[in-house]
Amino acid sequence: MLLADAVKRATAVLAAAGVPSPLVDAQLLAAHLLGVGRGELAALLFGTTVAPEGYDAFVARRAAREPLQHITGTAYFRHLELAVGEGVFVPRPETESVVQLAIDVLTQMCQERGPDGTLTAVDLGTGSGAMAASLAGEVPGCRVYAVELSDDAYPWAAKNLAGTGVTLVHGDLRDAFAELDGAADVVVSNPPYIPAGAIPRDPEVQLHDPHMALYGGGEDGMEMPSAAASAAARLLRPGGYFVMEHAEVQAGQMAELLRGSGDWEDVATHLDLTGRDRATSGRRR
Repeated sequence: MLLADAVKRATAVLAAAGVPSPLVDAQLLAAHLLGVGRGELAALLFGTTVAPEGYDAFVARRAAREPLQHITGTAYFRHLELAVGEGVFVPRPETESVVQLAIDVLTQMCQERGPDGTLTAVDLGTGSGAMAASLAGEVPGCRVYAVELSDDAYPWAAKNLAGTGVTLVHGDLRDAFAELDGAADVVVSNPPYIPAGAIPRDPEVQLHDPHMALYGGGEDGMEMPSAAASAAARLLRPGGYFVMEHAEVQAGQMAELLRGSGDWEDVATHLDLTGRDRATSGRRR
């Protein structure tokens, strides 16, 4: 079958299955199997190229609502191409704006400190390693540390952080990096935060995202965010910066969590690119 016809048919199959972006996904699956980008694929759609072997099987997996990133084995995050699959949370575009906040602060600190000042950043619950790798790649000279507890997610983080200079440990964010207590400049975290009774709507999330990366603990989902905030307070120097991702509806809770502890000042809520309350930050007193 010609590639154009196969993509058209795949789009219809994915649309019938309720996939949110059927045409894009049909094209990305074909591009992945052909080893080309979407731009190159567009040119092939007007020629006599035939559908790649295995395309129908990939489309069937996506129609069953397996995440596109699990099928291709790749997730794109900022300037990164990350390896992902079963057992690790697929990084979301909204997290890119969270890590940008940390990069902006580190860049300002670097300018203030001069070329001889070494900065230290910590990623609590790194998952795939997306935020840690972004910090290491986009802030020259910054020493980055990351911790991941999940036995399933840790190998993905190790793969993605290999060669980046990031110090990765397999452990609990609550007590990780005791040697850095009071010395870190920036701490970032995208902890599990979904309340216990909340059920994600998307089948991709329900069926494939690891529950350990989703549910924050307790009825309100705040156990892990509280633990991340406490760990950040332990790690940061006075004036150090902490930013944590959360659900839109948790913005008030997160701000109160930081203000109520007495450890933070300049607490602020930040919007993502869609205008939703996505992160809360504070400066260590």
